[in-house]
Amino acid sequence: MKEPVCLIDNGTDGRLRVQQRSLQILEQIQQPVVVVAVVGLYRTGKSYLMNRLAGTQTGFALGSTIESKTKGIWMWCVPHPNKAGHTLVLLDTEGLGDVEKGDEKHDTWIFCLTLLLSSTLVYNSLGTIDNNALEKLQFVAELTEHIKVKSSEHDRKTELMLVFPSFVWTVRDFTLELELKGKPITADEYLENALKLKPVETGSSPEVLKHNKLRQNLRDFFAVRRCFVMERPASGKDMKRMEQLRDSDLESSFVQQAKAFCSYIHHSAQVKAMRGGRGLNGRMLGNLAETYVEAIRSGKVPCLESAVESLAAIQNGRAITEALKFYRAEMERKVKFPTETQEALSMIHTAAEKLAISIFINESFNDQDHKYQQQLVTDMAKEYGELCKKNVKVSREVCRSVISQAFASLEKALNNGSYMRSGGYEDFRSALNRGAQLYRSEKRKGVMSEEVLTEYLEEKNVVGKSIRAADCSLTKAQKKMEEDKVRRKEAEQQQKLLVQRNRLQQQAMWDLERSNEENIRQLEVKMEGERVRAQAELERVVTAKLKEQRELLDCGFKRRAQDMEEDIRKLQTDQKKAQEKKKSPSFWGKVAGFFGF
Repeated sequence: MKEPVCLIDNGTDGRLRVQQRSLQILEQIQQPVVVVAVVGLYRTGKSYLMNRLAGTQTGFALGSTIESKTKGIWMWCVPHPNKAGHTLVLLDTEGLGDVEKGDEKHDTWIFCLTLLLSSTLVYNSLGTIDNNALEKLQFVAELTEHIKVKSSEHDRKTELMLVFPSFVWTVRDFTLELELKGKPITADEYLENALKLKPVETGSSPEVLKHNKLRQNLRDFFAVRRCFVMERPASGKDMKRMEQLRDSDLESSFVQQAKAFCSYIHHSAQVKAMRGGRGLNGRMLGNLAETYVEAIRSGKVPCLESAVESLAAIQNGRAITEALKFYRAEMERKVKFPTETQEALSMIHTAAEKLAISIFINESFNDQDHKYQQQLVTDMAKEYGELCKKNVKVSREVCRSVISQAFASLEKALNNGSYMRSGGYEDFRSALNRGAQLYRSEKRKGVMSEEVLTEYLEEKNVVGKSIRAADCSLTKAQKKMEEDKVRRKEAEQQQKLLVQRNRLQQQAMWDLERSNEENIRQLEVKMEGERVRAQAELERVVTAKLKEQRELLDCGFKRRAQDMEEDIRKLQTDQKKAQEKKKSPSFWGKVAGFFGF
């Protein structure tokens, strides 16, 4: 994309809608997507950060007045600078708290959609992290009301933490010293200190409860939290023309801080994934956006489980269609009927099938029990079976045409009755042998060459029997010898035919085995990737929960810390299962059995 486009905005009816142009762009992205989104108050420099992540000075509109420039959610897809084969999707959102907006829920839905679509969420603010800055993140407190989880073995907040993006707070125009109690601290420590809960011993006044609730929300939902502070990049006059300024025109400290932020995002932001480590590509991201927006438009609350089910139905059906479409096109392009051997057709089929499976694997999503992949296996087997039948049919037609040419002189002599005379049988056998040699010398007859020849020779042997009986030049003993010779020839021809048939059957078995092996191999690669992502997902949440539990105990929240124990135990059990899944031969045995081994 040369420039950003609008992904989600308000339609003429005032309700959110997904722009078709953006969906068409996402439709073409089959690579995994790393989705980085920025939210925050308007006029705080969000768009400038996104442009730096894209590696350019211009792109997302910056604006230089008090008016909010960005409306809705804008999207820019660029090649990922650090991860080959991945696309970086940048989402820039309209500023929260714009006084010109009429719908008070608009900001909440924009925030929720940005959260649900991103793998890393950047919250951009000015000045410092204090109560005032935290209160502007009121949308986090409302997340449980606006996002539904559905069935889950974990508590609701844990389930949301498992699927929510990593959280990065960028504090702009930062002027304070990063010190705490006289000692230097990092920006991350600055954020964590700002999110500390007040101990219960200090009382349970409304102010203390409010203080803790604001902070607890961020701690409950975001397992990974990072902070970057950035000084003012330039003077007030220059701030109005940021798009024109090069790094050499900016404050060197800001340039270093901005580079550190971009480096972290480029290296640490993960592929957008749903629960269980199921990664998304561009097309899936577009479908996900449509699913969530449609839920909001219909007055419902976006549901994570329903979104997964809806996405699976859309994606897997489409994945089958596209894989089959590719397979058909590839076979039509490369196969020239008839193929000289079944092996030749099989080689083309194997190569096309491998790529078709790859297309399905890349496009499929949450294919529980592998039923969609099994459907693809069945459908491709049918397609291949029809091609094999066509190969046989065309081969038979070609062979018959070659037969008619190779044995033309013999047929003419038979029609004229030329062989029904003394010495005619020897001439007949000579003509028959010449015709067979001429027939076999012709190329590209295909897989039915011996079958058709056998049928023809069997038919002519019946005719030859009459010619032999009528040939008075042959003695009775000679006729018996000729008859035995014909039987030996027939046996030899039948053996050739049997060899050809056995090769066809053996090739069919090899094709099936190779197909099953390829399906299992590619599925194993994909599932291993999902297992690794799921394990990392659990790891970061368990780590965050254990840290939270320790801090709750330190602050005197013993009861709340104890309440977390059961959920942490369940998460650790899930963690162990994810680790053991890779080692389990029974799992892959089940998959192999599913595909027919």
